[in-house]
Amino acid sequence: MARAFLIQILVFIYTVRSENVVSTPEPKKILDTIMNPSYIPAEEKHGSYWRKSAADTLKAKLQETVNTNKAKNGILFIGDGMSLATIMAARTFEGQTDRNLGEDNTLSFEKFPVSGLARTYCIDAQVPDSACTATSYLTGVKTKYGVIGLDGNVTRASCFSQLHKANWAPSIGQWALDSGLDVGLVTTTRVTHASPAGMYAHTSERNWESDADVPDECLSLGCKDIAYQLVMGDPGKQFKVILGGGRREFLPNITSPLTNYTGRRNDNVDLTDMWHVDKLERNATHQYVTDRNELMKVYNSDDLPDYLLGLFKDDHMDYHMQASNQPTLEEMVEVAIKMLNRSEKGYFLFVEGGRIDHAHHDSYAHLALDETVEYSKAVQKAKTLTNPEDTLIVVSSDHSHTMTVAGYPSRGNDILGVVDTAKGMDGKPYTTISYANGKAKSLDESGRVDVTIHSEFSKKALDYSYPSLVPLDSETHGGEDVAVFASGPWQHLFTASYEQSVVPHFMAYAMCIGDQKHENCKPKSRHRTFWTSDGVAQKPNKTTFFTDFTQKRLFDEKNKEYWRQQAQWTLRSKLARPQNTKVAKNVIMFLGDGMSITTLAAARVYLGRKYGLTGEEVKLSFESFPHTGLAKTYCVDHNVADSACSGTAYLAGVKANSGTVGLTAAVKRGDCEGQRNGANTVTGLVDWAQKAGKATGIK
Repeated sequence: MARAFLIQILVFIYTVRSENVVSTPEPKKILDTIMNPSYIPAEEKHGSYWRKSAADTLKAKLQETVNTNKAKNGILFIGDGMSLATIMAARTFEGQTDRNLGEDNTLSFEKFPVSGLARTYCIDAQVPDSACTATSYLTGVKTKYGVIGLDGNVTRASCFSQLHKANWAPSIGQWALDSGLDVGLVTTTRVTHASPAGMYAHTSERNWESDADVPDECLSLGCKDIAYQLVMGDPGKQFKVILGGGRREFLPNITSPLTNYTGRRNDNVDLTDMWHVDKLERNATHQYVTDRNELMKVYNSDDLPDYLLGLFKDDHMDYHMQASNQPTLEEMVEVAIKMLNRSEKGYFLFVEGGRIDHAHHDSYAHLALDETVEYSKAVQKAKTLTNPEDTLIVVSSDHSHTMTVAGYPSRGNDILGVVDTAKGMDGKPYTTISYANGKAKSLDESGRVDVTIHSEFSKKALDYSYPSLVPLDSETHGGEDVAVFASGPWQHLFTASYEQSVVPHFMAYAMCIGDQKHENCKPKSRHRTFWTSDGVAQKPNKTTFFTDFTQKRLFDEKNKEYWRQQAQWTLRSKLARPQNTKVAKNVIMFLGDGMSITTLAAARVYLGRKYGLTGEEVKLSFESFPHTGLAKTYCVDHNVADSACSGTAYLAGVKANSGTVGLTAAVKRGDCEGQRNGANTVTGLVDWAQKAGKATGIK
């Protein structure tokens, strides 16, 4: 009895002590985040919705035909700095602007039937600038950082290199003019900036936009600035349409009571007047405009001029959200197409959404996303005004940026806001969008910055700089691949993974303005031609085409012929590949968990350096596959996916909620009753294969 009494006392004491102990819950792991979307579309909770969506996509794909017509017209759109992360965030931003969830939205060019990936490095830089990339996607030649329209034999800012014409790399704009086509360029930057300059300039220094930028010794040697080359040189002076900013680069730096010059030029030359003189000498009608009202008058005129020059700002054009009496990119594209569409032989048009890049450099995510949406509208306008049977439209970017979309926000959460489901380990909120480096510091004396206490952030100020890890005076570019989207004749050439420098060669082939001709090209001369087994017409000459990678690597990358030969080799490989419509007896699916495009770019450099190469030019095994596509990864309840919902998507064909596997979105994470309901269970590839009598396995 005494022993029983003692046990009761001990139990009582333990119970009292237990009640007084404050238990410390284990910290919640970020992967265990529970989503809290404001709503989920009811139909998305059913597996049948996703199966029907897949069936509709497959049906549309099967209805696509291979278009091998001659592309009478070619339009190249470049979204400067438009990384894949920018595309994802911009589509979400556009959708949320229209009061939708956003993640399921699609930008206009994402509807194009073909997509690919392009490698962007310069021959001397792992992460490129807009000068070497413009040379790449406009001339088909990779070159050095900061150099435009010249091959890799040049030294940056060396006038001798610039004057040596053997180093010059002509652009696809020049090729088009040589074939009798009309040419135009449209940009939201200065028309002398790096990207548009790739259409016409040959300069060893991208910053030589006016003579005020060129060193005196270079001027004395005869080096011309970029603005001068556009107005006075070939091919620039032949362009039928030039629309953008940068008026100051063309006007003299003088003060006069009779003029209101705001120029930078030291040579006292008014290049807009020289442009006028050149057109008079050609006996051509022409118009110079400086604001939206003047441009719209030209557009609405019954008698369009032969040539049109529009310089709408002294510097870059204003951001769309801050502009006044300035044409939008969409409007400029519409005017340009109307001007160029008069050409019986066709045209080539270059369009740049250049201020996406500038906004990213200042970490102005809001402005960057809006500029991307405006760029998408311009692409849609071009698609509406042209015929896919005779017009090839290619949409891409020159390089990426360090912006990321991360954390685990609920689906529909404000893409410009903070993550709604979790805070950092320091108890402070963090934004879905951030930058690896840039102007806005993420740390101060008190630790990590709490963005929610800044009024600029809460008010969604356009000039709010999003946090960055490494403080710099300007956010940098990124080095991963950029997406390429294509629609129109020979669109199928643009799938797979390739060097950025093949883009103009593919376009030239489709338009019959390059060295290689397809069977729908009209004869360009009386030269005898022969046909190779892959259907490529060539003139008999002493040129030796490289036939394998090893031979191609022996050619010096500094020479423009190396890149031309590589493009020809890539094109020949694509043309020689027949379409395979056989039944797939076996299927193997490889999944690189978390293998982003950035991971691919870094892994190929890692592999290359492991074997004594620079690495950027190396291909991982699967990058040689003939086709490439892009997939959206969001969960039904989650902006940024986890491996559970994404596994259900790519194996069962049904999008699910975060943290759930093999179930429809009718089941929330941790919902035992929902899991037990057989109606919520989905089957997938393994089940389908086994029912078909096939062997299955997991590795």
